Amino acid sequence: MEENKQELRVIDINDIIKKLWAGKILYFKVLPVVFVLACIFILGFPRTYSTSIRLAPEMGGSSMGGTLGSLASSFGIDLESMQTSDAITPLLYPDLIDDNGFIGGIFKIHVTSKDGSIDTDYYDYLVKNQKSIIWLKPYNWVKNQIKKLKKRGQDSGNGEFNPYSMTRLEDEIAIRARSNIKIDFDKKTAVINIEVKDQDALICKTIGDSVMNHLQRFITDYRTSKARNDYEYYSALTDQARKEYEAAVAEYSKMADANSRVALKSVQMKLEAYENDIDIKLNAYTTVNAQMVAAKAKIQERTPAFTVIKGASVPVKPSKPKRMVFVALMLILGFCFTSLYILSEK
Repeated sequence: MEENKQELRVIDINDIIKKLWAGKILYFKVLPVVFVLACIFILGFPRTYSTSIRLAPEMGGSSMGGTLGSLASSFGIDLESMQTSDAITPLLYPDLIDDNGFIGGIFKIHVTSKDGSIDTDYYDYLVKNQKSIIWLKPYNWVKNQIKKLKKRGQDSGNGEFNPYSMTRLEDEIAIRARSNIKIDFDKKTAVINIEVKDQDALICKTIGDSVMNHLQRFITDYRTSKARNDYEYYSALTDQARKEYEAAVAEYSKMADANSRVALKSVQMKLEAYENDIDIKLNAYTTVNAQMVAAKAKIQERTPAFTVIKGASVPVKPSKPKRMVFVALMLILGFCFTSLYILSEK
């Protein structure tokens, strides 16, 4: 019984092969057409390049290592970030890209294309120098004309860029910039991963470095904000205490010079009162000056160190679209559909 089933299967396979071979002419007609159409279609898409950066920031809070920390890390839980006193933990760093102030700072970055034909800032580059899909150019042209008609008669403001009061165009460019930038935080390794894509290889690297620098600056400013506020506060108190001390010394000197030959008890008591006032103001000045120095040292202590594990590099090959893969996939689909058509015929 099993031998008969095997014979039937062999016969079926042979029939299929014979039927496909009999329709081989159709393959010679269909596959070249599929190949040409796939090439024309995929060539209409602009090429994009991508680069990645791996950045390890110094973590805030006390260290919680050992077996417990390792075990929690294996489950994707970062105990150090959970116990830090910072309101913004590293887990929230990827959300910074949603802030208009953060993305607005990248707009001002000066960019130059690899061939030197583009030399402008990133905002103008996104507005004027982006290649679109060839097949969508008529649609984009009509869309731009409609936008121009809607803009007529509308005041765009004083011309100054405000990231928290964007125009419609600025908001669209911000969305486009966010789509080119991805920030991710690995909870297990505590490493920040930054990925940037762009239509030009050199601009891709430039924006990658800029995003990393902006992120480092934001983290540093946040981590040191309280210490800097304390330093400014104690610095103002120190200046005030120093002026009061100098004024007390000047007043004492004036009093002492005017009564240098006077031996009255009242004068001596007044001079002693001035001396006591000088001592009080000197102690106050010394105290706040020490607090100012401590606050200044706290700024350095709170300033995080960053280790660049993998820096941005100029990509050699485009990342998208995968033209050969797309064409090969279309040929496989063309072959499959042609085979089904041949087999469906009686």
